[in-house]
Amino acid sequence: MTQATVRPPDARAVAVRAGLSRGLTETRHSLTSAGDIIWYLLMPVIFAAVLLMMQGSTVPGTDFALGAMVLPSLIGMSIAFGGLSGPASVLAIEREDGTLLRAKATPNGMLGYLIGKIVNIALTTFVSLVVLIIPAWTVRDELRAGEPRAWLILVAIFVLGLVATVPVGAALGSLLTKTSQTGLVFMGSMLLIAPSGIFYPITALPEWLQWVGQAFPFYWLGLGARSALLPAEMVTAEIGDSWRTVEMVGALGAWAIAGMVLAPILLRRMARRESGSSVAERRERFMNRGY
Repeated sequence: MTQATVRPPDARAVAVRAGLSRGLTETRHSLTSAGDIIWYLLMPVIFAAVLLMMQGSTVPGTDFALGAMVLPSLIGMSIAFGGLSGPASVLAIEREDGTLLRAKATPNGMLGYLIGKIVNIALTTFVSLVVLIIPAWTVRDELRAGEPRAWLILVAIFVLGLVATVPVGAALGSLLTKTSQTGLVFMGSMLLIAPSGIFYPITALPEWLQWVGQAFPFYWLGLGARSALLPAEMVTAEIGDSWRTVEMVGALGAWAIAGMVLAPILLRRMARRESGSSVAERRERFMNRGY
């Protein structure tokens, strides 16, 4: 009789499972940390308060609720904001405290690390969106929130938005050399919100600003969320009187491809530069601040 050969488990499959487990564990810990909860929920709570204060206000020239007009845009903006700033901030912090170096030292550790971060960012962004969607109950009669099709589109926007932004956020994070620079990503994201038609119809902006807004994911994710939740007649406030679904998928797909090409290159370069001495040097700088 011949003895059956037992094949060892594939190392990459093991890393993927470890990454999924790590992402779930990190999310669970984050949702029990007061500091993390405040960070995840701060912006959604502020936006929710603004939407609640908009009760009774209408879009000028119409009887459509102003809060109902703004809410879908905020959903799209939150997806883009979480996907871009989340990975950038986490990579900068964990590069500085040595977490990234420990992942690098483990076989396929970087693969597991990145999968864990993707899972963590997706789940925490989803929690933030749930908080943001709560005020939708006050304007439910204005939105198509009762239609299954609307929720299917929102799920697709959520997935496509993360695919388009998380790799770019990781690429940006790999370029940061210290945690204090994470504010640059935050401020850059906030500046891009203005021309993206989030709080005001983009068609009311100067044409050159419209082109600036259309160059970034904030506009396209806001447009996608509006196409899911707003009634059909509100399309007149959009460019070309159209939801431009094909263009939206194309633009977000282009961002996704760019991020997936650049992120692995930049992350590998960052990982090669990591060493015990560089982590110790950063830790010493941190300890000496203020002295």
